[in-house]
Amino acid sequence: MAKNKHPLCIDCDGTLIATDLLYEAFFLMLKQYPIGLFLLPFWLLKGKAHLKQKLAEKVTFNWASLPYRPEIMALIQSAKADERPVVLATASPMAWAQGIAQHLDCFDEVLATNATTNLSGKNKAAKLVELYGEQQFDYAGDNKVDLNVWHHAGGAIVVSNSTKLANQVGKTPVIETIKPPQANILTYIKGLRLHQWLKNTLVFVPLLAAHQITNTGSLLQAAYAFIAFSLCASSVYVLNDLLDLDSDRLHIRKRKRPFAAGTISILQGMLMIPVLLAAAFWLATLVPQRFIFVLLIYFVMTMAYSLKLKRQAIVDVMLLAGLYTMRIIAGAAATSIKPSFWLLAFSMFIFLSLAMVKRYSELLITLQTDKKTPAGRGYSVDDLPVLMAIGVSAGLGSVLIFALYINNPETSRMYHSTTWLWLIPPILLYWVSRMWMKAHRGQVDDDPVVFAAKDWQSLLVLVVSACIFAGALFLA
Repeated sequence: MAKNKHPLCIDCDGTLIATDLLYEAFFLMLKQYPIGLFLLPFWLLKGKAHLKQKLAEKVTFNWASLPYRPEIMALIQSAKADERPVVLATASPMAWAQGIAQHLDCFDEVLATNATTNLSGKNKAAKLVELYGEQQFDYAGDNKVDLNVWHHAGGAIVVSNSTKLANQVGKTPVIETIKPPQANILTYIKGLRLHQWLKNTLVFVPLLAAHQITNTGSLLQAAYAFIAFSLCASSVYVLNDLLDLDSDRLHIRKRKRPFAAGTISILQGMLMIPVLLAAAFWLATLVPQRFIFVLLIYFVMTMAYSLKLKRQAIVDVMLLAGLYTMRIIAGAAATSIKPSFWLLAFSMFIFLSLAMVKRYSELLITLQTDKKTPAGRGYSVDDLPVLMAIGVSAGLGSVLIFALYINNPETSRMYHSTTWLWLIPPILLYWVSRMWMKAHRGQVDDDPVVFAAKDWQSLLVLVVSACIFAGALFLA
């Protein structure tokens, strides 16, 4: 049987790569050229081709980090082995298409959108027929718009989980159907980072500190605050992941996140953000009005962190510590409980220590992968000793604050016996010291709070501490 010598034409977005460069460019522009967001409507008025050209002028990608589909790469290698021409035919602007082609070094020709023609759908079909002839090329695509091309192709490679799309190809023979990894409920849970909601249980701390955890009304208000805070936090996590696609893909663990890996589409992420925010602020109306103000401040702080401040050394960890403390302030606002000076001071120091653990762990991974600086951060591996010094000092400072709190005359009026509370400082000293030792050994992942939730010794410390507080409240 004669070998197929038809050119193999490959679409880019959703086919060669498990993402869409146009949507990614929007978030890269937020980081690289923010003023361009205000120009987008004016560029679009001149046509989609003009919009893509302007984006290509303002935004640059890391071509090596893109999530290339291994199945398509295998098809390309097979075609090259059969001495078939391989063509990249994409609606992306020419500058982006050439960047991918130069990186992969496997395409014989590149066809892409220029200043006047958006090479998509019928325009792409016409160009391929003009160059290679009717049914004289095979085409790999992933979208309904590719039906315009498949109807003129000699063979179709369908990259989709939809059987309906393959059936719509018509008379063109389907050479192969590639089913990409499909998002399920666990994928969306991971994308929303529901495990990070654990941090938002801090909204219940003011109730515990004021010994009002059995107050049903206040507990309900705190529960509303917890859900609202969690939804708001998830919206920012999604935004943060969309802003950090390029750096996450270079990270040994973060590259598996759903948006970085392309398991959840960027368009879905863009839709999730306003839906989550709207739900969060609607729930916030069910609690005292001051909580809405705190939630808004938290959102602004996290936006500032995601867009700019996480790349500023020291500022980023100070802000992270502040965001943890904001959760306690939010709980106080939701329950109309005034947080004490001791609670806020202790929170700021202990959370600064944990924020330092987070950065220290990231830098340690950078060192272990023979790199000098982590992507998207304002640190280098030379800063490791400084971060440890500050982090350990902050942790020890939190223990000192707790000891001073025990010795405060007002504390004795809140507990039946403060003697029990003196068991807490040595336990806390052990936990902080162990956390930093684990971090130094590279045994703490990117989030120390999540690590603590999985660590049996940390959980034991929590249970024992709770028992000690109960003893201080009820026993002589």
